[in-house]
Amino acid sequence: MDERYWRQERERAIHLLRSGRKVKEVAEILQHSEGWVRKWWKRYQQEGWEGLKSRSRRPHHVPRRLPEDVRQAVKETRSELEAGAAQGDLKFIGSSAIRTRLQEKGITPLPSKRSIERILQEAHMTHPRPRTKAKADTYPHLRPTKPHTLVQVDICPRYLKGGQSVACFNAIDVVSRYPTSQAYERRRSLDAADFLYHLFREMGVPRYVQMDNEGCFSGGHTHPAVIGKVVRVVLMAGAEVVFSPIRHPQSQGYVERFHLTYSRHVWQDTLLESVAQVNQRAQAFLQKYRQRPHPRLQDQTPAQQHQAAPSRPLPAHFTWPADLSKTRLPIYEGKIHFMRKVDAENNITLLNMKWHVPGAAVGQNVWATLTLTPEEAYLEVFDQAPDAAQRTRLVKHPFPLKEKVLPFPPPQKEKQEEGETPVPAAQAAPT
Repeated sequence: MDERYWRQERERAIHLLRSGRKVKEVAEILQHSEGWVRKWWKRYQQEGWEGLKSRSRRPHHVPRRLPEDVRQAVKETRSELEAGAAQGDLKFIGSSAIRTRLQEKGITPLPSKRSIERILQEAHMTHPRPRTKAKADTYPHLRPTKPHTLVQVDICPRYLKGGQSVACFNAIDVVSRYPTSQAYERRRSLDAADFLYHLFREMGVPRYVQMDNEGCFSGGHTHPAVIGKVVRVVLMAGAEVVFSPIRHPQSQGYVERFHLTYSRHVWQDTLLESVAQVNQRAQAFLQKYRQRPHPRLQDQTPAQQHQAAPSRPLPAHFTWPADLSKTRLPIYEGKIHFMRKVDAENNITLLNMKWHVPGAAVGQNVWATLTLTPEEAYLEVFDQAPDAAQRTRLVKHPFPLKEKVLPFPPPQKEKQEEGETPVPAAQAAPT
């Protein structure tokens, strides 16, 4: 008899027991022993319907139990981390943080993360994780493998004591997980541009800077073919702009998750009274976060990952005006990218204009690239992101840019003496 038959028999037994039948009655009805009925009733009570599956009769591997002093150290360390989190320290209390702290204490043998989780579960010291929602449809997106390739930027709105709103700009390198942050009283294009300048000085210039379509980033939602202030700053620095899909925060997943960590450590359990106080508290958090081993980095710290890779400083021609509000920045040659969905009329919308994509299907997610050169400006739409192994160009349009585009100066190769080690931009940045 196969597994399906036995599963049905076990389920019938549970149905009868739940309806009020006695074990003896169920055994007689199903022609099984009372011990068999009790076994599956107990399994159901402990594990639910999943407990009715057959299990292998092969002997289970019983891992060697950790010494009691190590198990005790795990529980004590968890308690210490929880207490530290309540007093304003980093609020990481999971298996990765515990293992790092045990390593600092010199505990041997050092337990694995799974062993730590098992010890905490047995001691009832765990917290249930919230269920994650199913993934929504995906767009063509970059898949960076090295630091300084892609940095995501976004705004985390918060409120000071008294109700004044604050725009907290956050950015994170999606590979090294190296973050930076700066709060402003408003969320204007001036503030967004100033934050990008802060980012480049502190983290170096990445290849791509990704952001959403909020007006302070995109240049507004009124004028067609607009090249906004923030885009000009990014192009002037020598990076490429990537605009996420409209109303699709999943595409900004790395910085969105960092918002949660930032909010817990900077804003939770406190009332902040000024932007200066926000930035002071954020800087203290960032210093700790950058030096904390990250579970996604093979237990390296974001600072180690970020500073180990070569970074690009701001180019020599990049000069920051004394009053950005009164300065019209030039447009340098470069690329601006957009993740978009094709509508029912086979159009996509970007920079306040509709663009026809005859080679795409209705509802298809595509990647559009606006290329700006001193000679011409044109928009291309592809089925994949630039780093895809293969991709197809669906259409090409001329772009109506009336403003002059300046050539980007070639990077100057600095002579480096033998044995001299370059200082990473993130390390050498002014505080």
